[in-house]
Amino acid sequence: MMKTTVKNILRMVADLTSMPTGAFNIRLNGGCEARQNSEHVTITPKENGLGIDIAVEPNTRGEVVYIPVVVDASGFVETVYNDFFIGENCDVEIVAGCGIHNDGHSLSQHDGIHTFHLGKNARVKYAEKHYGEGDGDGQRVLNPVTEVYLDEGAYMEMETVQIEGVDSTNRVTRGVVNKNATFVVKEKLMTSGKQRATTTFDVQLNGEGASTNVISRSVAKGDSFQEFLSKIDGNAPCAGHSECDAIIMDNACVKAVPEITANHVDASLIHEAAIGKIAGEQIVKLMTLGLNREEAEAEIVNGFLK
Repeated sequence: MMKTTVKNILRMVADLTSMPTGAFNIRLNGGCEARQNSEHVTITPKENGLGIDIAVEPNTRGEVVYIPVVVDASGFVETVYNDFFIGENCDVEIVAGCGIHNDGHSLSQHDGIHTFHLGKNARVKYAEKHYGEGDGDGQRVLNPVTEVYLDEGAYMEMETVQIEGVDSTNRVTRGVVNKNATFVVKEKLMTSGKQRATTTFDVQLNGEGASTNVISRSVAKGDSFQEFLSKIDGNAPCAGHSECDAIIMDNACVKAVPEITANHVDASLIHEAAIGKIAGEQIVKLMTLGLNREEAEAEIVNGFLK
């Protein structure tokens, strides 16, 4: 029987309210809470226990694979390596995410290193949510690393969300995109208090017709700090776009460093970065509709991160 805290975290990071059908792996405090394969998806634990291998057979379509992680032990620190092997012509969805519940005084930390290998013409939608909670003063730290290798014609859409409770995070995403392949990344991030968050994107467009679209939207409140580093190298006839939009509030600090490098005459690359406060007229407009200032700001922030 799962504890209420574990159930709550699974709901927050993976929208799970019961055991899923199909293939899944639920990790709890370094161990396997539950695991199941499906006809076309096999999940194999690594011999050292520090991660899993997920293999999806070629031509598999319509499956959803859940691999959430929960930490609810104060003082628990781990590094996990998960490798995904997606066969040719697949079209699947993978739901990951990690939540930490820390009621103690010691550091709790999960570092997840995920490596994706997508075969020719494979399609993957990957969702990763991060969340922290607990009444203790122990730090809740999450450091995800995602490496993506896209074969010819492959497509991957990656959506990462972190909107509550994580004291420190260093998020690194790397992509190698080959001929006619596409890598799309959408990040949503909110920090408050004294929280710190660093996001690094590094995408190599190596094949003709390769493309990427990297979009980050964030809100920084309180005394929090955010840093956004985005690097796209166009090494072939390709198209790349990087965009960082941030709302800054209170005494927060946001730093954005977009970088694009064209190593081929037919590489078309664009970067955009915008940081600013909430416009006063937006707040006034909502206050005329009956909201107080705090409610108006919350409504604007929620709409921005939607």
